[in-house]
Amino acid sequence: MNHLSAMDASFLHLETPEMPMHVGSLQIVDLPPDHAGDYYEDVKRWMGSRMHLASVFQRKLALMPFDLANPVWVDDEDVDLDYHVRHVILPRPGTLDQLEKYVARLHSSLLDRSRPLWEIYVIEGLKTGQVAIYNKMHHAAIDGQAGVAITKALLSASAVPAPIKPPRPRQRTNQYQLGVAELAGAAISNAVTQYIKLFKSLPAVGRALRTIAYPVSEVDGKRHLALPAGLQLAPRTPLNVAITNQRAFAARSLPLAEVKAMAKRSGTSLNDVVMAICAGALKRYLADYDCTPDKPLVAGVPVSLREAGNTDPNNQVSMMMVSLATTTADPLERLKAINASAKLGKKFQGDVKGAMPTDFPSLGVPWLMSGLVSLYGRSRLANKLPPVVNVAISNVPGPQFPLYFAGAKLASFFPVSIPGHGIALNMTVQSYNGALEVGLTACRRAMPDVADLADYAVEEHHTLRALIEALPDVEPAAAAAPAHAPVAAQAPAAKKRAPAKTVAVPAKKVATRRRTAPPAAAMPVAAKRSRKSATVSARRA
Repeated sequence: MNHLSAMDASFLHLETPEMPMHVGSLQIVDLPPDHAGDYYEDVKRWMGSRMHLASVFQRKLALMPFDLANPVWVDDEDVDLDYHVRHVILPRPGTLDQLEKYVARLHSSLLDRSRPLWEIYVIEGLKTGQVAIYNKMHHAAIDGQAGVAITKALLSASAVPAPIKPPRPRQRTNQYQLGVAELAGAAISNAVTQYIKLFKSLPAVGRALRTIAYPVSEVDGKRHLALPAGLQLAPRTPLNVAITNQRAFAARSLPLAEVKAMAKRSGTSLNDVVMAICAGALKRYLADYDCTPDKPLVAGVPVSLREAGNTDPNNQVSMMMVSLATTTADPLERLKAINASAKLGKKFQGDVKGAMPTDFPSLGVPWLMSGLVSLYGRSRLANKLPPVVNVAISNVPGPQFPLYFAGAKLASFFPVSIPGHGIALNMTVQSYNGALEVGLTACRRAMPDVADLADYAVEEHHTLRALIEALPDVEPAAAAAPAHAPVAAQAPAAKKRAPAKTVAVPAKKVATRRRTAPPAAAMPVAAKRSRKSATVSARRA
């Protein structure tokens, strides 16, 4: 058996019917020109021959008696591929809009905890002739970086990969679950080990807390009691409500070469540009509801705690808060402010890294945490308490070369992630083969029109790119900077721009329109303003 760490297990304890805690992806693949078989059967054979390369596909949970402690992973000796790999055919005409809605519906249902925590759906019927692959896996088993490693185990760099060695024969125990005494003994033994680790980590935790509470002043070089720089609560918006189990999903693609060039020319990072694009899109989306907070929106950004080269299939992640500077009208000044806020967040994360254990004793934690999460959701406290962050934004680096799944080439690779109570929107970006694949996952009650936000993101990319390209090659040193952020160093313009990648999913143009807030967004918003309505462009075919 293999004990779940406290961080891994927390994703199980935080899960409720309204807040499933699995992550997923939507892959759109091109079948080989000469393909004449049943691709669904091809996928089952492919999974059967390769799932031993990642343990997550062949292990399941063994729960402790009375939820006394965190569960353990045990081997599943009889994985039912007919259950885990499923076949779906979209009704005609098979548009992208239909696909997004069906993926949202699949993403809303819980995984069966009596089986290995993953499912794959082969979705046919797209009018383009392509096939979609939707998969989901519980966050207790992987984080974003480990997910990329698992993806590389299942995907290949060619349509006809080298043969994979079959798994070594293992002796079957014919034991569906472990005994009560065995589980209880393992829980006590693990608790003792964790208390020893906790005791040994106390000096490092103390040093980290001292750095946080008594930072070194840049004025006199001495330590003074102070709050972390830039720490503030987020404003209330229609995104910060208690959620339901219904999901909405939208996918778009941006050229990675363009975003990299934007980051280089503006003297910022690719992550900064991604957040600036998201910030501009959110600013427009909220303005449609006459919601203009007087404080900038705050993003919760996952930060990996992994050491270089670590591919363990567990969670090693923290969260930092970054101001999206949505009160700043100029997109370029907003980008600079985001860059400055991200630097402060990274510095803070470096200071507190030693105080953030990924594992700790768990006796009594499962039933206590599950009870508190259930109470928090049912009482709808998220509608009343001030939000800490407004939105989750994540950028996961991926492979920059074509990948193949069961002989079919991946044309697009969109992430599907987790919204939560008080954070009804998750904006995740993953790079793949020259594209930034944007996946927006939201509570459908709070954001039924998440596709419009996705279109705003594409338009904001074009707007920001035009402004950055118009910058002079050398910006004057005394250029005006926002009062809340230093000016980032300006990089020289690239002499030759990389051509934009043609992506599989076209973006539709949507004109700004006056909206009525969805039912779940029952909260005060800014006073309504008189504004000219605009008609919406035709929906996607």
